[in-house]
Amino acid sequence: MLPLLPFKKTNDIRHFINFSKKKKKTLEMSKSKILVVGGTGYVGKRIVKASLAQGHPTFVLMRREIGYEVEKLQKLLSFKKQGARLIEGSFSDHQSLVDAVKKVDVVICTMSGVQFRSHNILLQLKLVDAIKEAGNIKFQNIHVNVFKTQRFLPSEFGIDPSRMEHGLEYGKETFGDKMVVRKAIEDAKIPYTYISANCFGAYFVGNLSQPNTLFPPKDRVSIYGDGNCKAVFMDEDDVATYTIKTVDDPRTLNKTLYLRPNENILTHNDLVEKWEKLTNKTLQKVYISAEDFLASMKDLDHAYQAGFARIYQIFYDGCLMNFEIGEGGEEASDLYPEVRYTRMDEYLQRYL
Repeated sequence: MLPLLPFKKTNDIRHFINFSKKKKKTLEMSKSKILVVGGTGYVGKRIVKASLAQGHPTFVLMRREIGYEVEKLQKLLSFKKQGARLIEGSFSDHQSLVDAVKKVDVVICTMSGVQFRSHNILLQLKLVDAIKEAGNIKFQNIHVNVFKTQRFLPSEFGIDPSRMEHGLEYGKETFGDKMVVRKAIEDAKIPYTYISANCFGAYFVGNLSQPNTLFPPKDRVSIYGDGNCKAVFMDEDDVATYTIKTVDDPRTLNKTLYLRPNENILTHNDLVEKWEKLTNKTLQKVYISAEDFLASMKDLDHAYQAGFARIYQIFYDGCLMNFEIGEGGEEASDLYPEVRYTRMDEYLQRYL
């Protein structure tokens, strides 16, 4: 039998209940209010989910341009049911963006920046203007007992664009546009965090990084170069979890967070080997030289060239792991060892 609580009077119990409510309210108040722009997208919906899961008051921009996209509307309504608040706004209505930003401490944008979908990166300049005018997301003195550190997280979530100045010309406008947005943020003295999430599992793991498919190969697999170039592969939900972890963390303020958990740093050969072990089947391997790979890109349309360029940069140039994280960056799994991130053999099991 459990011991009774040592309350002698009804007033003691009421005091305990009121104290608990106040403590809960204090904890809620210590969590930054987050606005997600692009919340119905591939990354955005995960950011919303992670924000709610970690207890943040979560706002989602409901753009008037949604039109008759009923699936997006249903997704927004599902967010509302889970506790998020919908804010109507539009990139064609500056004041609506200003009003939305004024309600929050942190803005996270997840707009698409890939050529085969839509390329809207520079639309974020309107968001930068709105943040400047709203004036509430700004530098503040950070003390030990202050948890809120206002900031803007622009749409990045891939390769660090600051390291791609000498990359292939194919698809280079994505990196250029992201750097334009970074410059606008920093010129306006808006506090920020940039997220470099590397390779999303759905695009690089389930298909063993084969182009033109999202499914694992059945009989043979193309290996880029000798297959020994290191890359980093991430579960998309883990990307969202790490992203939300940063928003009240002064250690990530005005820095780039690199997602490089040790067990997810793999070569192409490592990735294929994991699939072979899971399926108990050996695939025929076709090794493709850098010259042959580049030659195969010439007759593709622009969107495909951009996609193939990412494969080249990752698996031939080694752009994800050919540098050390310096003073301007932090590594996610070092900062947040409590996050139980998904290993890629686990990720691949869903394709069995």
